[in-house]
Amino acid sequence: MSDDLCLLSAVELRARIARKEVSPVEITQAVLARAERLQPELNCFITLCGDEAMAQAKVAEQQVMAGEPLGLLHGIPFTVKDIVSTKGVRTTFGAVPYKNNVPDHDAVAVARLRAQGGILLGKTTTPEFGSKCLTDSPLFGRTRNAWSAERSSGGSSGGAAVAVASGIAPLAVATDGGGSTRIPAACNGVVGIKQSNGVIPHSQVQDAFGNQTYVTPTTRTVADTALMMQAMAGADPSDPWSIGVPVPDYLDRAAPRGDLRGRRVLFCLSPPGRPVTADVAAAFKASLDRLAGLGAELEEFSGEGFDIEPIWRAINHTVWRTRFEKLAADHPDDLSPTFLKQLALAAKVSGVDYQQAMFDRTALFRRVQSLFAHGDLLAMPTLTRTALPIDQDLFGTIEIDGQRFDSVRPHWFPWTMLFNMTGHPAVSIPAGFGRDGLPIGLHLVGGFRADAELLHAAALFEQASDLLGRWPAIAS
Repeated sequence: MSDDLCLLSAVELRARIARKEVSPVEITQAVLARAERLQPELNCFITLCGDEAMAQAKVAEQQVMAGEPLGLLHGIPFTVKDIVSTKGVRTTFGAVPYKNNVPDHDAVAVARLRAQGGILLGKTTTPEFGSKCLTDSPLFGRTRNAWSAERSSGGSSGGAAVAVASGIAPLAVATDGGGSTRIPAACNGVVGIKQSNGVIPHSQVQDAFGNQTYVTPTTRTVADTALMMQAMAGADPSDPWSIGVPVPDYLDRAAPRGDLRGRRVLFCLSPPGRPVTADVAAAFKASLDRLAGLGAELEEFSGEGFDIEPIWRAINHTVWRTRFEKLAADHPDDLSPTFLKQLALAAKVSGVDYQQAMFDRTALFRRVQSLFAHGDLLAMPTLTRTALPIDQDLFGTIEIDGQRFDSVRPHWFPWTMLFNMTGHPAVSIPAGFGRDGLPIGLHLVGGFRADAELLHAAALFEQASDLLGRWPAIAS
């Protein structure tokens, strides 16, 4: 019974709690037991909040029995990536110098989930400050893929995706600065969205005006993503991009009603010079056929000029250098060589280089906008291959169908960074499995602030693909 509860969606749990068929205490006990059983093998948590979660669950149960009004997430467990602040619960940023850091406030997104009755289960693993696409750190070691102990969980929200994929929690708060939600979602076969800039406020970011990072949902189903967005979205004074952004009824508009007739999907396999494995290419073709079967009109677009990793790196690494140069000088032995090397590379970016990258960012936004002038959705693979080896080095080579290539970022996820720069909503949804039995993701992109329409298309694709019944062996 308890494991059965762990395999239910948040939307289903919500309905059963409302009907008093299951209690928040039973659910919380079940997910905590599962977390404690699987944590030694998966290593997807830095901190588990067992006592606190049970105390919250008992209060939530009393409120149900008393007939009090229930929030959207009443009694439903969620996890938070350990880069997002949680009041009274340590937030380490995956870094040894912050191993005992305990915030005195919640990030806005977390506060909203709690206000809607969500129960914080624990803090999930992240590389230092979310700085790479692999989830490992001197603080906690490596987080394995939910489907294979030999493979990486992706990153930087690897712990969030693994916790969801393995049935530990239905909902996870992640972050995404260049693909950090969508990469591990694709690696672990779950749904990971990077919403439009401003849809969910980011109260921790230091450069709110130039921001390209997002606090995001990770879930097993599109409906659960819509549920999280319903709770997390809405203006907050801390984030200028959130002010004036309306909150639609995500739960209603994301429902898989109707079809995609009258919608044009523009697609591209990869930017020139970025190879894709044969199984990813085949899964992408099958995904396009599925979209066409839903009534969408398909049209290919050129990936020329969208190989934008140098622009992303000039902006992102300059931000990191500004934030962490003093920390690195004070704690050189506590930080990983990979993190220190990235900071060192940023020293080569001049102020003029940075401003040129910001100019280029604006040009990219306008180029993507021009695509949406005659298309409703963009489609591409989330990743060029399935999950990388568990011991992958960010500065090592990447293998794609037997060939070796330098530079992991532009060769593994050439598409994700682009939409951090432009602010358009982008979601990775499960689209099949590779020859190695590991998940493959489809990357769908919507018009700016058209997040509900993107979720609707994703929900239709999810319904047509019939993949929700497949779980990793560790979850059974």
